[in-house]
Amino acid sequence: MSFRLRVLGVLMLIAVTATAATGWLTLRQANRQVQEAVAAGQQEVSQVIAELRAYGFAHGTWDEFAPVVSALSKNTGQRIRVATETGVQLADSDALAGREPRPLGSQPPVLVDPRPVLRFDQNLKPSAVKKLSAVAIFEYRIAAADAACLTQAGAEMTVRTDRTGVPVVTAENRPARCREPQPANDAQRARDAAAAKVCESVQPLVPCLQRVFNERTASVAPPRLEVRLGYQDESPPTIAAAPTVAAALGVALAAVLGALLLSRAVLRPVRAMTLAAEGLGEGNLERRVPVAGRDEIAQLGRAFNRMADSIQAGEDRQRRLTGDIAHELHTPLANLRGYLEALRDGVIEPTPELLDSLHEEALLQQRIVDDLQDLALAEAGALTYHRSEVDLRDLLEATRTAYRAQAGTAGVTLEVEAPHPVYVTADVDRLRQVVGNLVGNALRATPSGGRVTLALVPRDELAVLEVRDTGKGIPAEHLPRLFDRFWRADASRGRATGGSGLGLSIARQIVTDHQGTIDVRSTVGVGTTFTIVLGARPAPPLRTAQIPAP
Repeated sequence: MSFRLRVLGVLMLIAVTATAATGWLTLRQANRQVQEAVAAGQQEVSQVIAELRAYGFAHGTWDEFAPVVSALSKNTGQRIRVATETGVQLADSDALAGREPRPLGSQPPVLVDPRPVLRFDQNLKPSAVKKLSAVAIFEYRIAAADAACLTQAGAEMTVRTDRTGVPVVTAENRPARCREPQPANDAQRARDAAAAKVCESVQPLVPCLQRVFNERTASVAPPRLEVRLGYQDESPPTIAAAPTVAAALGVALAAVLGALLLSRAVLRPVRAMTLAAEGLGEGNLERRVPVAGRDEIAQLGRAFNRMADSIQAGEDRQRRLTGDIAHELHTPLANLRGYLEALRDGVIEPTPELLDSLHEEALLQQRIVDDLQDLALAEAGALTYHRSEVDLRDLLEATRTAYRAQAGTAGVTLEVEAPHPVYVTADVDRLRQVVGNLVGNALRATPSGGRVTLALVPRDELAVLEVRDTGKGIPAEHLPRLFDRFWRADASRGRATGGSGLGLSIARQIVTDHQGTIDVRSTVGVGTTFTIVLGARPAPPLRTAQIPAP
């Protein structure tokens, strides 16, 4: 996978994970706290209602219940305002706490009914249920009045419920003003029983009896309350910061780990390339970068290794070139020096034949130096070319003319096969230098009676030029090194018979500079063919002669 895509993928993964984790945790925390706030609010409301109802149920009055309101406000943290259904305020936790009462909020009031809820055995008959409800009415009337008196007197009392849910009040140290409750008279009982008979034909029975009970005890029961909680502009519960901070730290840790992994993936190969580059700068040409994968970093590593290979190969070529030059020039220069010293010392006579030999040797060394200069300029891209439109058939004819005498002396037939003109854009002198080098080598490799052919083969938009001979051929193992500097396929051939060993190297560089290729194929005992491929140009239009008007 591409390194860019990996980086983008990691960053997107971190961003998506961070967003999802933060959003999920925030939503989860918000939902939890909302649920907890709602549950806590409902629990607080239930607690306030239950304790206020229990107080009114047990005491039969709302007197002396302000401490209960204060305690509830303190325990629940709620602002509590208690009033009757008729709007008479009985208690306010703000006022009880000594602060200015705050404006009430928009929450609706909660109704608190302290009267008992009747309960009956399901196995009882309807007549027995009606009878028990009438008994509950007059018993609650007596119990509520007694509990209210004991509360106002500040006496301690114990409250329990009977089988119908009506409170039963007892006190050990009953104040004198709160005498023992007396049972209701028979007339009262009869009126209560008559009221219960109204529900004989009503179904369901128990709700009807509960409604009659509430009506008959309204005069003695504490009034129902409207309880309001909270205040205006109350701050909503805030989200706890700890889980959000923990989520942020987790996301930050994931981002740091991702960045560390990413930096490791980037910096390790960069550090390896830095060390390898420093090694190359210090002359250690063997340093390479370990490469794995196919991303941009791996491509950079491969490019670095190719550069190092090229530098090492160039250094090796330079060393070989220096050695080859030293080897090529050492022997002839030593010979020249020896002859010159012998002439100076009078050991030998300066005959014309000796001077001609020394002059020929000096020209040969000059030729080697000139070839080296041409090769160095060509490889450096500094060799000057004067390009023009060239007819390769004319170039081959000119080459045959130039080497006809040498071919005749060697007893070799030199011929041209070029049925049609082929045009290229090139430096004609440099191309003649290439073809001449190939023809010279072919003539030296071809025995008497053999043939050297200069062929021109048009192929699509290419110009194919071949130099074929019927010489002894070149072994296959020698072909890869044929274009190397100073290398000769025949080790027995010296400079006198084999040239400087630079001609084919120069020829390859010139052809390469013309955006062409040069190849060789050879069979031992059959002959050798050098093939040059160049880009051809269409033939120029024919020019018609202008005949002057008479």
